[in-house]
Amino acid sequence: MKIAVFDTYVTRRDGRRMHFDILVPDGTKTDAQVLAFGEAYLRARGIEAGPLTTRECRFCHTELANEEIAQVISADGVAILELENCD
Repeated sequence: MKIAVFDTYVTRRDGRRMHFDILVPDGTKTDAQVLAFGEAYLRARGIEAGPLTTRECRFCHTELANEEIAQVISADGVAILELENCD
């Protein structure tokens, strides 16, 4: 499965900068849809952060997903790769 990777940085209310990638099927071109996935992730984690806009969440590149990521995206429409300060 070819996926699009959106590099995302938000500042948490505690001041730490959070970094995660939003992984969606390639062809998901609607910024609003990608931002909604990011906001849902933050809400589900109970993380208070500043607003999530295209300034914080930008298309980075496309790549082929590994089997695990492809399964998650097939089931949920999105996968989140936690990178920094996502605890």
